[in-house]
Amino acid sequence: MKQSLSDESLQSTIEALKIANQTASVAYPGETGRRQPVHTVYGGAHLFKSDTAVRLGKVAENALREYAPDFVVFAQALAIKGVEQLPDVLNYAHNLKTRLETEPEVVRAENKAAWLAHRVFTRVQEKLKREPVEDFRIDFEDGYGNRPDAEEDGHAESAALEVVKGMTEGTLPPFIGIRIKTFTEELRQRSMRTLDIFISTVLEHANGKLPDNFVVTLPKITIPEQVTALADIFDQLEEKTGLAKGSLKMEMMIETTQSIINSEGQIHLPLLLRAARGRCIAAHFGTYDYTASCSITAAHQHMMHPACDFAKNMMQVSFAGTGIWLSDGATNIMPVGPHRASEGATLTSEQIDENHNVVHRAWKLHYDHIQHSLIGGFYQGWDLHPAQLPTRYAAVYAFFLDSLDAASERLRNFVEKAAKATLVGDVFDDAATGQGLLNYFLRAINCGAITEAEALNLSGLTLDELRSGSFVKILKSRQ
Repeated sequence: MKQSLSDESLQSTIEALKIANQTASVAYPGETGRRQPVHTVYGGAHLFKSDTAVRLGKVAENALREYAPDFVVFAQALAIKGVEQLPDVLNYAHNLKTRLETEPEVVRAENKAAWLAHRVFTRVQEKLKREPVEDFRIDFEDGYGNRPDAEEDGHAESAALEVVKGMTEGTLPPFIGIRIKTFTEELRQRSMRTLDIFISTVLEHANGKLPDNFVVTLPKITIPEQVTALADIFDQLEEKTGLAKGSLKMEMMIETTQSIINSEGQIHLPLLLRAARGRCIAAHFGTYDYTASCSITAAHQHMMHPACDFAKNMMQVSFAGTGIWLSDGATNIMPVGPHRASEGATLTSEQIDENHNVVHRAWKLHYDHIQHSLIGGFYQGWDLHPAQLPTRYAAVYAFFLDSLDAASERLRNFVEKAAKATLVGDVFDDAATGQGLLNYFLRAINCGAITEAEALNLSGLTLDELRSGSFVKILKSRQ
């Protein structure tokens, strides 16, 4: 077969390309497959206790019990897909509930909407008992405010001691961290002091260890030098305390217009990430500060505003392939009834109805916001009140369970064809989508929407293949 170019003539080109490819691989390693929390709950540092996550779970359970005592009421409040197919009469609902518990797959074939509503409800109940909070951020910023130095010093120390207590008692959530103040000229010294006191206190009382998955959140970033400063402080803290080099990690909060595009007209996000020197694991979007910085009035500051979608699209484009987790912001309408009975008194039926209506409206808004985030590719968000936990998990579970059948068939066919393009229904898959389908199952498992056993049964993968997290490895093993 005739060729015009020799191996020797291509050598310099190949070497240059090799170096460039290796550099790109470092910058864009892809998703790690590590579990990403579905939310971060924020709470003021002055209120944090070692069992805060447990107590939030109890409040969430009580809210679900009071305002959605069964799966039909919950589905109707959230308008879960197909809710119109559920019975309104309580007796019929009870009969359906019995069948769903004894023969769920039969009911699923007859009435998928009923199966979905019941499955979501029962898994939310189980989640609230087992692990109500996935990630908690001890807040020294907006949820804490500006206080005298002596007071914040005391809270930095007391919050650290509560974390140590939680480490000992096993009451901390799987992910935890602190949000410090911004690194502006006015607040940088206070912010750095709080960070130092908190970390130093935890290490002193926990045998030189930090909690698993500990992270520091830096808010209101406007310039890369603020990120660099935090990385520099991490370097010094690790050296002084004996922590392993590179063990301290940060999250960037994207909540200013300057963090998106800088004064030179450059996209700022990659520059902020580079300034972290490998220490950044996530970027969180701050809905209300960002919309305020865009001069959007308070009445229109919400997660579904087009300005927010623009900023989040910029985050996706800038951080895609880097392995950085993305998180959306919060819904600030709280599911709290306006009426509370005084001691020894009871609410009227009208007051009870109004409480239910207010909570259900807030739940529906929260549910819709989360669904919007999920559809947009943001699999994490903020929660500000324990009564939002039921709708957080309901939205996430409904999102994954509703498309479970289609995703299962696509992945199973795709793997069986061993990377050959395949047509399933009206969806055409090529090799680029294989990893995305696998990531779907990994995220569904990690959040609790499905079990590992269910994923294996539906996907046709082996346990080793599933846990590998790599579609390329799966294909190589099957070819």
